Amino acid sequence: MSVEKRVIKKYPNRRLYDTATSSYITLGDVKQLVLDQVDIQVVDAKTQADITRSVLLQIILDEENGTMPMFSYEVLTQFIRFYGQAMQGMMGPFLERNLQVFSQLQQKMQEQTRALYGENAMLNPNIWSDLMKFQGPNMQNMMSNYMEQSTNLFLDMQNRMQEQTRQLFSGFGFNPYAAPGSQEKGPDKKDEPPKS
Repeated sequence: MSVEKRVIKKYPNRRLYDTATSSYITLGDVKQLVLDQVDIQVVDAKTQADITRSVLLQIILDEENGTMPMFSYEVLTQFIRFYGQAMQGMMGPFLERNLQVFSQLQQKMQEQTRALYGENAMLNPNIWSDLMKFQGPNMQNMMSNYMEQSTNLFLDMQNRMQEQTRQLFSGFGFNPYAAPGSQEKGPDKKDEPPKS
């Protein structure tokens, strides 16, 4: 059963209108809806086009311009370089899955904090800060190990796909790895001198 999304209309004057409350809201209010786990859809009031992604990206841009940006220069340039690449279609699901794992890890830590310190522990910044000082390095270690394993699995999958492609096309006398017009056998075959 699909959950009905909360529709927000964006007017040409750049104002956002929440159809659920029949009132104008700010980008900060949209951010709060996302933080409150409300499923939203932002539509252009004139064209009815779905512009949710661009509004969410605007919120991220505003956050990145703040005092504690999440993405480094290296991460942002890597994102840009993935556009147009053959692996672009796999990048989104890869990031999505890793964010889900990170979110599950965060939820588990919050549950453990509540079990140790009670229901109001999340409201006490000192307790949360102390826990992060103690658990921060362990959590980073765990995430690094997970990312390394994910990378190794991904590279292994990529190698298997290349091998299967090579085997598939070898039966047809076609080499997908050879340069157009060449008679090479593949990237792993060495050039052999012509036989006299």
